[in-house]
Amino acid sequence: MADKLKDPNTLGFLEAAVKISHTSPDIPAEVQMSVKEHIMRHTRLQRQTTEPASSTRHTSFKRHLPRQMHVSSVDYGNELPPAAEQPTSIGRIKPELYKQKSVDGDDAKSEAAKSCGKINFSLRYDYESETLIVRILKAFDLPAKDFCGSSDPYVKIYLLPDRKCKLQTRVHRKTLNPTFDENFHFPVPYEELADRKLHLSVFDFDRFSRHDMIGEVILDNLFEASDLSRETSIWKDIQYATSESVDLGEIMFSLCYLPTAGRLTLTVIKCRNLKAMDITGYSDPYVKVSLLCDGRRLKKKKTTIKKNTLNPVYNEAIIFDIPPENMDQVSLLISVMDYDRVGHNEIIGVCRVGISADGLGRDHWNEMLAYPRKPIAHWHSLVEVKKSFKEWPSHQPPVARSTCSMPSAQPW
Repeated sequence: MADKLKDPNTLGFLEAAVKISHTSPDIPAEVQMSVKEHIMRHTRLQRQTTEPASSTRHTSFKRHLPRQMHVSSVDYGNELPPAAEQPTSIGRIKPELYKQKSVDGDDAKSEAAKSCGKINFSLRYDYESETLIVRILKAFDLPAKDFCGSSDPYVKIYLLPDRKCKLQTRVHRKTLNPTFDENFHFPVPYEELADRKLHLSVFDFDRFSRHDMIGEVILDNLFEASDLSRETSIWKDIQYATSESVDLGEIMFSLCYLPTAGRLTLTVIKCRNLKAMDITGYSDPYVKVSLLCDGRRLKKKKTTIKKNTLNPVYNEAIIFDIPPENMDQVSLLISVMDYDRVGHNEIIGVCRVGISADGLGRDHWNEMLAYPRKPIAHWHSLVEVKKSFKEWPSHQPPVARSTCSMPSAQPW
């Protein structure tokens, strides 16, 4: 009987017999047990290893599970080939590859930032003539802008906020280390120096196309190195820039909200260093405040006009009635305008406050809500008009009344 069990044909017959009757009296008990163990081992090898089907609502959850989890939890038995137990790296993410790319990207950015070079200039104030003397000395290690590996640099000089008076150096041909050694005079009273900024823009001259901007330097504090009573040499890194930054000025206003009355009060206090919009070197500024809800302008109010000034003082309050439940849906767009008797009024700059605003505009709004019934004042820098600041065009669908429901007694 033992020799017959070794025969494969006999094993196949016995397996069929066991499937028909596991307690057949014709087969000895020990033979039945040995055949049963053989079948059980054979079944382990063919055990289904794919995960069972499940409902679609769990698909997204399973997508975040590790792929190795489905394999390691399966019992393959003792006869599993050793090669199948080795984990494979196919399809796995290698973080070191991506880390290497990001490091390379950071190196490239830092290298580009360092490649703009340095500029050397000096400042001195002449008290007798009330003139600031700016001396452009030289530049060092400028980037190459031409195909020949060189540049034709020159420097533009502004004393902000006045951009009407623009001075510039001579063009130096085919050099990355030019020596300018030129003096420039800006008439300005000594008491105004604290509010002025020196702006240097370095360009590459191009005879046949638009000049390429290499970079810029903005000195916010003219008294950074000395009191300007004697000539002081200053070295500055040239910051990368593709276009000249425009200083439009600043506006100070306070915000105060009364939750019980649903009243928001914006007090326009003053502006400083506004951009000159008229040929006289001044502007006729006024402030327009627009109440926005989900991008649509609901109401606008404005201050009085201040003639021929870049530093107007208003101290005027603008009031809007807004229920507390709508405070997280509204924002205020503050526009500083230049009045023009002939033609259209021009926008000098804008800023925005609200939950959806950025930076100081959002922080100022949250501080107002955190301290109700208390005026909170801040200086805000004016920026150019962007698409996000503009009101929705007329073809946009109107805002639902349930979204921005205001008291019916108020004429919007």
